[in-house]
Amino acid sequence: MAQDTKGRTDHSTIKIGFVMALFGLALGGLWFRAGWVQIHEGEKLAAKADRQSHVTEYKFGERGRILDRNGQMLATSIESKSVCAHPYKITNVDVAADMLSRELGIRRTTIYKKLKSKRNFVWIKRQVTDRESSAVLKSKLPGVVLTSEYHRIYPNEHLAGQILGFVDIDGKGREGIERIYNDRLKPSEAKFVVQRDRKNGRYTLDISRQDVDINGQDIRLTIDIQIQHAAEQALAKSIAKYDARSGIVLVVDVSTGDILAMANQPFFNPNTVRSSKAYQRRLRALTDSYEPGSTLKPILFAAALEEKVIEPDTLINCENGRWHVARRLIRDTHPEQWLPANKVLRYSSNIGSAKIGMELGAERYYSYLAKLGFGEKTNIGLPGESSGIMRPAARWTSVDLAAISFGQGIGATALQMAKAFLCIANQGATRELNLVKSPKAERKNVSVQVFSPETTAKVLSMMKDVVHEDGTGRSARIEGITMAGKTGTAQKASPKGGYGDQYLSSFVALVPADNPELMVITMIDEPQKANYGSMVAAPVCREVTVRTLAYHGKLSETLVADDAEIVPMDEIVESAKSDIGPAQVQAVIDTDRVPNIAGMPVRRALEVLVKMGIVPVLKGTGMTVKRQKPAAGTPWPEDQTSEGEDDVFILWLS
Repeated sequence: MAQDTKGRTDHSTIKIGFVMALFGLALGGLWFRAGWVQIHEGEKLAAKADRQSHVTEYKFGERGRILDRNGQMLATSIESKSVCAHPYKITNVDVAADMLSRELGIRRTTIYKKLKSKRNFVWIKRQVTDRESSAVLKSKLPGVVLTSEYHRIYPNEHLAGQILGFVDIDGKGREGIERIYNDRLKPSEAKFVVQRDRKNGRYTLDISRQDVDINGQDIRLTIDIQIQHAAEQALAKSIAKYDARSGIVLVVDVSTGDILAMANQPFFNPNTVRSSKAYQRRLRALTDSYEPGSTLKPILFAAALEEKVIEPDTLINCENGRWHVARRLIRDTHPEQWLPANKVLRYSSNIGSAKIGMELGAERYYSYLAKLGFGEKTNIGLPGESSGIMRPAARWTSVDLAAISFGQGIGATALQMAKAFLCIANQGATRELNLVKSPKAERKNVSVQVFSPETTAKVLSMMKDVVHEDGTGRSARIEGITMAGKTGTAQKASPKGGYGDQYLSSFVALVPADNPELMVITMIDEPQKANYGSMVAAPVCREVTVRTLAYHGKLSETLVADDAEIVPMDEIVESAKSDIGPAQVQAVIDTDRVPNIAGMPVRRALEVLVKMGIVPVLKGTGMTVKRQKPAAGTPWPEDQTSEGEDDVFILWLS
């Protein structure tokens, strides 16, 4: 310690030493803290920092599409918005509840309860409209956000609705193809990590994870959308005309067993499943069992011919229209005395058929019915299929045998009838019916030769006379086309016992008659203004057959145009809401510029684009195109398979 000239002590050295000591302690503390953090707490803090800067995100795929045999869209998914909330982030629950209740049309108490929840995440409303999502976005409510989901739509509305089924709000298949093939159609999800900066910007760390295929796989049906539309249109016309309860039309490709159309009415629109009834969703072609009536007679004749019980010219006494079996009276609509077997079928004599059945015997007849699949499911692959009703032959009385010979006392579905007649059309060999083209169903498909080709040729010749001579099926006749057919008018059982005053009118058509390529079956349940199959069901078969043949280019357009009962071919694929037909569609496709699709129904827009090899991305909700990208007038995209953002064809729906 030093003194100055005036005798004062100099403390600067002490001060400097004290400051240095403080700095030394501070630096030592920092080094100690740094060592402590890095060595003792390093692993824990590094994990915390990682959680703050890295976020796990999920990418959800799109549900697979359902297509017809030609790749036309039957079911697809579109991106839509849903409203959700993080309750802990909401600053004013009352304001948020008021706004959301007003804009989303939900009771305020319901929303308030959700917003007061202690959960981190709650759904407010799923799959909202464009107006609703816009209102929520403009409100900028803290804690209330919009998220993207995929919403299932069916562009053709009720077309094949019961076959397709529907999905619930979570995208799970509940009925029809959507349910049976849910595991194939449903999408998966990808989990990947992104890094956030201080402004919450996100950067993907693993680019390869973004390219993983998480979309569901497509299903391709055997249904042809054009033929299905023709069948539904003809069926609706007949049911309206005769005030019928319901109806079915089946169209089958004989060479493959592929079902080209399966129309069921009442119709069901999967887009409006919440307002539908169970009876509308029922696929009657496989769930409903009917007494087929006289349409079963060709099966009886095939069995009797195969067993040499009859020949086409065998004379049978039809008892002038009245005959008793065990005190039960059997009547014929057109009384006849002696008829050869071929005319028994042509005039559809119940008495003649009953006598043939009695001669054939219960055991032999039952064995043929069983071989054809009556009494068991066809296992076509859809839920709810009925096995029909067929009691063992040992329990048949003489009355039962007589009744089953003309199609009463036995229950069969439309699919079972189709499978049986497919055997007749296929030279006596059984063939399975197919509804799904891809993926191929795992079925044994073992063919059984039930009848000889000679037998089926005789039966087809008899059925040809039903249509082309003076038989009961004359109303189904098509000029220039040979058709084998059979009418049916089955009296329905009454809930009170016995038979009532309601009927099932039916018709089976095989075209051409000598070597069938196409089979059409029509069943109209409980028509009111007439009940004969020749009046009610045969014209439906005729119209569907004409339109199908014309569609395949096997019928002259002159015949179609000259027939007053047939809708012009340019309306076959016409949507009820569309003002643009197939001819105009082709004209649009033939241009080298993107057309103006805005305002089109989504069904027609998809038809235009898919034919160009473009599968657009659909966004929003609704069934009408609101706007498009690329804009109208620009060149068609050169690389239509590109997945780049600038190359994607997008349609916004409203």
